[in-house]
Amino acid sequence: MENLMYKKSNMYNDISKKKAKEIDDFARLYMSFLDKTKTEREGCLHATTLAEKCGYKPFEFGQKLKVGDKRYIVGHNKAIFLFKIGKNDLAKNGIKIIGAHIDSPRLDLKPNPVFEDGQICYFKTHYYGGIKKFHYLTIPLALHGVVVKANGEKVDFVVGEKEDDPVFYISDLLPHLSRALEQTQGKEIVSGEQLNLIVGGKALKDCKVDAIKSGILKYLNDNYQITETDLITSEICAVPAIKAREVGFDRAFISGYGQDDKSCAFSALQALFDCNSNDTVMVALFDKEEIGSEGNTGAQSKLLEDLIDEICENFNCSSRKVRMASQCLSADVTSAYDPNFKNAFDYKNVSMLSCGVSIKKYGGVGGKSGSNDASAELVGSLRQKMDRDGVVWQTGELGKVDIGSGGTIAKFIAKLNIDTIDIGIPVLSMHAPNELISKADLYSAYSAFKAFFN
Repeated sequence: MENLMYKKSNMYNDISKKKAKEIDDFARLYMSFLDKTKTEREGCLHATTLAEKCGYKPFEFGQKLKVGDKRYIVGHNKAIFLFKIGKNDLAKNGIKIIGAHIDSPRLDLKPNPVFEDGQICYFKTHYYGGIKKFHYLTIPLALHGVVVKANGEKVDFVVGEKEDDPVFYISDLLPHLSRALEQTQGKEIVSGEQLNLIVGGKALKDCKVDAIKSGILKYLNDNYQITETDLITSEICAVPAIKAREVGFDRAFISGYGQDDKSCAFSALQALFDCNSNDTVMVALFDKEEIGSEGNTGAQSKLLEDLIDEICENFNCSSRKVRMASQCLSADVTSAYDPNFKNAFDYKNVSMLSCGVSIKKYGGVGGKSGSNDASAELVGSLRQKMDRDGVVWQTGELGKVDIGSGGTIAKFIAKLNIDTIDIGIPVLSMHAPNELISKADLYSAYSAFKAFFN
């Protein structure tokens, strides 16, 4: 009778020492990637470096393509598409696409950020994506940014990641004075306008007005040759100044910033580099997912559609036919069951840590509003491929039906008439500055993505 029942099981229950080592080795590569890609710009840059090591070359619209070509194209420094042209008929087999995103919740500097108050210099911020604002109080933060100066010169910098770097800080009210605040809901403890970064405290000698602010502006000019006006034409992000770490005595888990969705992005990249497919295969890494996939680098842009059109023109086939024959895995993390917050989950329909990558047929709010809702045929096709390759997988919803939900890029890809399904790695503390995943689930995602391509 057990064979008739669906049951989740911990991947570590039945793996060899060799497989356990593979999982650990893969996790270490990923942790290095995670530390190097805290912004979408850095995600693009590092993906480019990995791709070129694997024989991928840059592509521009208008260039000719042939079977066997391995190419990548970067969209506005914040999205990247990597593809390999297979020998199978494009119109019949379509393109096998894995889409993920490389942006993560954070704090962005406002256009005019610098001010002084109470003998402290601050940068004002505007939060990006869905965060619990109080999570960013009192933790060490790093600045990752690009500044475009008046003459057009671009200055890149990162401060707060090296051991001897300074970090930045948002203060919290001491418990002795915050009893009234503690009676409110968590989201009201701190407002968006209170998320001000402490960036300095030394007064500039002989300066009569805003002496501390003047000292910070002098430091920026001395070290980066930028002015306060240059900050208006900049993109500077405050992100947690933490490194990816192994968690637990048995090191089963990984903690780190930005695992939503760098964990899926990294697994997809490695699956692409390692696959041996006769189909045309692609990994599309988007920006702006955390704010609705907007703009010219998000999944609602024309980037993917234009690239598919370009590939089809090279091989004299109908883009409409190719899109209809294509399949896409929307590779995005999902929630893992958290025993500390049991009431948020339907226990029979939630993903568990270390039980494998999770298929999510639909998302949406309440009655599946805003959801892609993949077909049974597509779910069945993916299941067959994973079972064929011995991939451990599971299924689960984000949480109980009417508690809430989250979006992915799936519905935007599906609008191109591409068969699309959500699949991803279960995460604890999603959108927190320090998220947690299982090494086993990370490896399972890589294995599932490779099975899909092959």
